[in-house]
Order: sequence, then structure tokens, then C-alpha cells
Amino acid sequence: MNIGIRAHDLPKQSLDDLVADVARRGLGSVQLAPSKSFVIPAPPGSLTPGLAYRIGSAFRHHDVQIAVLGCYVNIIHPDPDERRNALARFKEHLRHARDFGCGIVGTETGNVHPDIAYTEDNFHDAPLQAVIDSVKELVVEAERFGVIVGIEPGVNHPVYSPETVTRLLDSVDSPNLQIIFDPVNFLTIDNYARQRDIFREAFESWGERIAVMHAKDVCAENGALCPAPVGQGLLDYAFLFDWLGPRKPHLNVILDEVELADLEEVMKFLNRFRHDAATL
Repeated sequence: MNIGIRAHDLPKQSLDDLVADVARRGLGSVQLAPSKSFVIPAPPGSLTPGLAYRIGSAFRHHDVQIAVLGCYVNIIHPDPDERRNALARFKEHLRHARDFGCGIVGTETGNVHPDIAYTEDNFHDAPLQAVIDSVKELVVEAERFGVIVGIEPGVNHPVYSPETVTRLLDSVDSPNLQIIFDPVNFLTIDNYARQRDIFREAFESWGERIAVMHAKDVCAENGALCPAPVGQGLLDYAFLFDWLGPRKPHLNVILDEVELADLEEVMKFLNRFRHDAATL
């Protein structure tokens, strides 16, 4: 596996200092949302090939992969103008992804409410169809530029279960649509004890479409799931990597919301599950 980090989970700093920081910590990749890591304009039309190349070159110089170009927007925003703006911004990232040296642009699947908070209003056919329509539009652009739309499902969104992921993949039907798999995103206080069944369904249904994995963990406190350092919570990493390890060599595993004080121990924990081919 190639262990990485969301770049905006590190202190905000200059490009060259950020890249050196990532490399110094022994991390091999990042998920980079440029507007979250640097003081640069964010509206559509702001990205240029020159800016993308400058950022990508800095990471390549330290042999750090930009595994995912993050563009986390609400692709089903209830305001039509905001939705069009979100899709336009995502398309711009798709067009410039190769200038960054990256092949995947990632987002979650949106929310029927602007604040993207948990709501069961997402769990209906209409929001799911809206996601399908938006993703179809994004995938057409991705196919033009030879890059991948990476969708991150989760219980805060209309694509919230292995079954709804299957419906999305079947409806869009393009190899340019892949999954950013965050196992914790599928868990709630009501289902975490059945996590193996949930993950087994995911692997059997669309495991071959997993392009990137996010790594975080949870504990149960006072009737709710709470964040925990990776390896110190309830997530069954042994089960996950028993399936992923031999099938996904050098998988990009991106630490999500990691506390930097825990980083060294987290990396030691994840390195126990390496299955990468010795000859590569």
C-alpha cells in the first residue's frame, strides 16, 4: 500500500514547505484539495495549466504522488445556480488533473440540504437520481480528458450503502467512474456490529471499482460513533485488508482526519497489512 494523507490535515504552509513536510513524515501520497491547502482563488476559471504544473512538479520532486485531486462540492445542491457552479468547478479540476500529475478527481455525493449534514431526507429515489444525473455529466467530461471521477459514498449522502453504490455504478456504466472507499462512512451506531456483512457486500458487488481507500476509525460512546485513532477503534482492518491486500497492490490508503500526534503509530499499524508484490 501507499500510505498518504489529506494535505489539508497538515498545517497550512507554502507549497514547497508542505511537500517537504509530507516527505519528511514518510508519507508517499496526498489527497490534495488546492483551495484548502493554499491561498489561491477557488471559483471556476481560476485553475490554469501553469498553476497545476507548478504544484504537481513540487510533489514529483519529492516523489510524492497526488493520489486524488479533491474537489468536494455538493453535486446536488438544492439551489440550481449553486449546483451548476459546483459541477463547473469539478469539471475544471477534471480538465487540469493531468497537469497536476493526477488521474482521479474526488467528491462525495452531495446532500439535499446546503449544509451537508446527516439527514434521512437523502434516503429516497429522487436524491439518488439527482446524484446519478450529476455524475453522468461529470463522467462525460472525465472521458474526454482520460481521467477518473472518484465518488466517496457515505451515510451523510444519497449514496449511503453498498446497494446504492451499485445502483450508481450500474446507472452511469463507465470505467471512468471509480469508488473512493471509506469503510467508516458506511457505519452507524445501529450497524457497526455487522460491518463484515456490509463490507463483504461492497467487495462482492463493486470491489473491483475501488481505486483509493480512506483510513480512519471509530469508537462507540454514549449511543453514538465517535472518532478514534486508526487501529484503536472498532473498524475491522484485518478483515478489510484480507480482501484488499492481495487484490489491490500498492493501493493508495489516505489517512482522513488523522491527529498528527498519532501519525507514527497509525503508520506502523497500517504497515502490518502490507501485501504489495515484493518484485515491484
